[in-house]
Amino acid sequence: MAKQENPDDQEYKARSTALRLLARREHSRLELSLKLRQRRIESTIIEAVLDEYEQEGWLDDARFADVYARQRMDLGYGPVRILAELQQRGVHRSPECLSEMGEEDWCQQATSLRAKRYGLTDLSDDWDEKARQARFLTRRGYDAGQVERALEARSEQE
Repeated sequence: MAKQENPDDQEYKARSTALRLLARREHSRLELSLKLRQRRIESTIIEAVLDEYEQEGWLDDARFADVYARQRMDLGYGPVRILAELQQRGVHRSPECLSEMGEEDWCQQATSLRAKRYGLTDLSDDWDEKARQARFLTRRGYDAGQVERALEARSEQE
């Protein structure tokens, strides 16, 4: 028998809110928990609902991490930043799509980002511009080796 809908019922509110949020996009368990706490739902009810949703397969941190990492990669972000953002969202494992990318792939992505933003001019004599572009790539989440290779590239194939 279906449970009567009662907007004052904390468990009903938690279930419906969590399901509505998950229908829009993937969320990590931590994100969903925080959003439910903002709605003043008790922690014990939140944990029970999230446990049930994980068992049903509606809430999955690994799936969230993969989707999130792919979106950020498509936007030109590097591995350092993507992993840091995932940790802020409560996911402490590296998604498989990041593991599939090799060092060469990350260097290529950093080079493409630099080419799109600044062009691939020779920076050997312009230290200020080189530092500016290096800061940009570092903020985007590329490590020092990837940044250096991107700054040395003269074509996107390098």
